[in-house]
Amino acid sequence: QVQLVESGGGLVHAGGSLRLSCAASGRTFSGFHMGWFRQAPGKEREFVAAITWSGDGTVYADSVKDRSTISRDNAKNTVSLEMNSLKPEDTAVYYCAAQAPLYGLRYVRTPSRYGYWGQGTQVTVSS
Repeated sequence: QVQLVESGGGLVHAGGSLRLSCAASGRTFSGFHMGWFRQAPGKEREFVAAITWSGDGTVYADSVKDRSTISRDNAKNTVSLEMNSLKPEDTAVYYCAAQAPLYGLRYVRTPSRYGYWGQGTQVTVSS
């Protein structure tokens, strides 16, 4: 089992920045690819960013790739997502998730391929 706890959400004005963090406990954190997803009211959960178990590979959704950075610290069992130039459409509950690295980066965009999820943290961007 892996337990994931997100933090860092909140209310921010458009154009502002946030740094989301996810703390992991349980099984070896460094053995998992980590992803960030978000879900807005009435919408499906969507992929935001992912990072390989070693940290040497990252993938971003087109909607955030020029203004977001995902990183991890395996010594501290944390993964972070820094988002800049926030827009009202970034408003959502943000979740971190862990995926066993069985297929490289092939399925990091697919929520059903993640075995562990956090409870989420709310991000609200006001216009």
